[in-house]
Amino acid sequence: MKGLDVLKRLFLLCSLILGSLMADELGDILSKSKSLMFEYDLKRNDLESDKLSKSWINPLMLRYTKSYSTQFQGKTTKTGKYTVSIDQPIFQSGGIYYAMKYADAYRLTNQTDIILQRRKMIGDAVSMLFQLKKNRLEQKKLRYQIENDKIDIRQKRDSYNAGLLDSSFLDQAILKKSQDEATLLDLQLQREELKQSFSLLSDKDPASLKLPKLRLISKENYKTENLELKKDIAFAEESVYQSKMTVAKYLPSVSVQGEYLDGDANPLFQNPLLNERYYNYGFTISMPLDINSLSDIESSKVAKLRAQTQVLDRKEQVEEEYQWIRNSLNILDRKIALARKDEKVYRNLYKLTSNLAQAGEKTSLDVAIMKNSLEIRKLDQKIYEIDKQMQLLKLYIRVENVL
Repeated sequence: MKGLDVLKRLFLLCSLILGSLMADELGDILSKSKSLMFEYDLKRNDLESDKLSKSWINPLMLRYTKSYSTQFQGKTTKTGKYTVSIDQPIFQSGGIYYAMKYADAYRLTNQTDIILQRRKMIGDAVSMLFQLKKNRLEQKKLRYQIENDKIDIRQKRDSYNAGLLDSSFLDQAILKKSQDEATLLDLQLQREELKQSFSLLSDKDPASLKLPKLRLISKENYKTENLELKKDIAFAEESVYQSKMTVAKYLPSVSVQGEYLDGDANPLFQNPLLNERYYNYGFTISMPLDINSLSDIESSKVAKLRAQTQVLDRKEQVEEEYQWIRNSLNILDRKIALARKDEKVYRNLYKLTSNLAQAGEKTSLDVAIMKNSLEIRKLDQKIYEIDKQMQLLKLYIRVENVL
């Protein structure tokens, strides 16, 4: 028994490893151009966030001027001046610190959003793979049904010719076959549309890709790793720092100024005590008095409260999403159980009909109908399993580090 337990654990470990490898493969499902665009988005987000975190540092201004004057009769004077200057805030009542923290929160919000958009696109591509497989099974199922329709028409035509059946029954059988054949054509058209849509997202051959076997994520993991919730939390933090920056904007600030000048002396003011190269420096204490300051501050606080409320709302939504998927999976499990029960019934009927056909009490057509019906119920189970995978995919595309 111990050996059996060890084998079970090894099998489970191998399944998890294989699932992880397959997930990595599907993580690269997007075309090179689509993947590159997301990489560029992430890179640009980093650069924009870096720029934002240093936005409080004013540029060093370099200036060179050349002046010409004809003020003196018969002579044009030339003067040149080179200036290096800066006007730099060094204290803004916490505004500088909050600006840097805001830049970090801004980076995380955008980064999470980019990752979420990428995962949704991957999810769309994987969903199409599931739909293609489901479409293939539905076409196969419909072909079995059309075979049964043909047999039903043949049997009803024989009964009608023998005067045992009203023509309306034959008409209904013919109509049923036409409807099923039209549905089969619709499925074939849908398959082409799915292949076309998939090619817009991926440059891989859908037939060469193996689908993952998704399992239900734990509720705690779904809540912890949910990208939409992470994005809202980061945006709420961003709004907090934005509000603090708005308040700081109307509080006292201190700036230092410095200037280095090097230029020709003005010929009008020739004075040996004046330096051609010199410094100007000082500081400024300022505080704006703006009639809209209170409204601006209140508006930023309302935005902060709304972002925090959005987090609470998202948490409830995440709970509801998870529960809805679980309920959907339970219903699909019940459908699979019903299809499995029907399979047993049709298997017994198929055996019974085969025996009766051998005894001459049933025809080969009756056997074929039971055989086709048995295959249809087998396919139904596979289709419901794909439906389950597509429901699970809705959870997977919203969490990090999966697929």
